[in-house]
Amino acid sequence: MNRAELADFLRRGRARLEPADVGLAPGARRRTPGLRREEVAALAGMSVDYYTRLEQRRGPRPSRQMLTALARALRLTDDERDHLFHLVGEEPPRRDAATAHVRPGLLLVLDRLYDSPAQVVTDCGAVLAQNALAKALVGDASARPVRERNLTRRFFLDPTARALFPPEDLPGHARDHVANLRAVAASRPDDPEPATLVAELRAGSEEFARLWTEHEVSRRRPAVKRFLHPVVGLLELDCEVLLSHGGRNQLVLHTARPGTESHDRLQLLRVVGTQDMRPGTTPLGGTRGTAP
Repeated sequence: MNRAELADFLRRGRARLEPADVGLAPGARRRTPGLRREEVAALAGMSVDYYTRLEQRRGPRPSRQMLTALARALRLTDDERDHLFHLVGEEPPRRDAATAHVRPGLLLVLDRLYDSPAQVVTDCGAVLAQNALAKALVGDASARPVRERNLTRRFFLDPTARALFPPEDLPGHARDHVANLRAVAASRPDDPEPATLVAELRAGSEEFARLWTEHEVSRRRPAVKRFLHPVVGLLELDCEVLLSHGGRNQLVLHTARPGTESHDRLQLLRVVGTQDMRPGTTPLGGTRGTAP
């Protein structure tokens, strides 16, 4: 691990970004250009002390997961992401493999979608990035452990995830999750990620196992979805799916039609954010400060 080169690369990457580049408000006047250390740490989901030690050449060797988070926080290109991995002595992820790296341009689009919930997910359902309104609508995925950020896994193994939808819509969501994963697994027979997820869900969910035997196949596609938010109520939103990185990373965008009650409620959600009228709770029924 080249600590000196890593520290320099992180400092320069931080200095070239402005708050607006990562969806943050400018705030008070800054003495030096670029993001503050605490801002990068928050974007990467690590402690300020940990990040500071990396910039001071005395930090521990970051894990691959942490390197991916840093690459996303600093809006690194694929080449810059690979360089970051090399500085730590890690082999970068293959360019043609499913990746947790989100391209800077896609993150910029995500930040600009301030009035519509949007998130970047892999074709297997892992949430990679969310804008503020998506976090307000469905909860902050970054607050959960990495394994629990997968939408399909949570739908079948975490009962709290289903509280987000009207009960009568749940069977359709279940079929959609299974049919999408069936298509992904068939398209990547040598990739252990979808196969491992399928095996886990077949063992852990009778519903998933039953639906899997029906062999329905359908990729994630545009649809109308309904959400039950504990503060603003029922939202009926148009869901659009935009492909990126060979189709393996997808920008999932939810919009409300102007003039509808759902549009008014979505605007209200922008104001109230994740606040719940019940003290100490989040939209998915968790406790503040913990993963919902």
